[in-house]
Amino acid sequence: MSVRITALTDPEETSSSRRLAWLASDADGNPVGSAFLRLFTGQGRSHLAELDIQVHPAERRKQVGARLLAAAVAAAREDGRRSLIAQAQDGSPGLGFLTAGGFRTALTLTYARLALADADYPTLTALAEAPHPGYRLTAWDGRVPDELADTYVASRWAMDDMPMGAVDYGKVVWDIDRIRAAAAAVEARGESLHTVAAIDKSSGEIVGFTELVVPSGGTGDAVHYGTAVLPDHRGHGLARWMKAAAILTARANHSELGGLLTDTADNNPYMRRVNDTLGYLPTHLAHECQLDL
Repeated sequence: MSVRITALTDPEETSSSRRLAWLASDADGNPVGSAFLRLFTGQGRSHLAELDIQVHPAERRKQVGARLLAAAVAAAREDGRRSLIAQAQDGSPGLGFLTAGGFRTALTLTYARLALADADYPTLTALAEAPHPGYRLTAWDGRVPDELADTYVASRWAMDDMPMGAVDYGKVVWDIDRIRAAAAAVEARGESLHTVAAIDKSSGEIVGFTELVVPSGGTGDAVHYGTAVLPDHRGHGLARWMKAAAILTARANHSELGGLLTDTADNNPYMRRVNDTLGYLPTHLAHECQLDL
């Protein structure tokens, strides 16, 4: 099959990345596949690019994906990137395609879902209301309140030692502009960002947080974006406490939600135990694959 690869103009550019795009079409001009290459621009991540390739099932094994991959790899190299990452579900054709293209599995993720209709609310309520001496919870919707902004920025480095396998993610440098831009991006999509944070009573500082993004209209499944606790405050059950509170708030404020989705690295047994305790059930595995350029 004759395949034409056309570079497209992608207007999506944020404070932390920009995208390149390609469309694959057959001899009659019918679209048969696409590729998007996200080039991270934030401090500490300018070495990294992320790839998403989609090929129509009927057009696979006809070199469509290979042509799109070649275009994306060439562009990433030209832009000076050293690492290219892509995700594929365990056992999928996409995983075989990436492996054949020279990618290696650098991290395995377990995806899990809590069906709100089946949740154990007495247990969740007990977990959310259990006392944690020296700590208290606070919460907000959308952008972080100004009076908490500085300490929330400082708490974000709790993500720095999150298990990432062998993926060359680099280091995300958080400041208040980046945090507010992320909240604004969620709002622009029509979604709602809800954050629960743990505060050290002695210092008044945020020492942990969990984020939940609820889809537009409050139906379907919400997605956990991040949960982390600063190292000096781990071992006190704060992650479980915060997530239990977030679940109860989601149920109270969005009665039509079907469930909550989360993903956890397989080399992060602590967070997997937290999710198990809260009632999340695994749905599938996915692999973060990396190509060294």
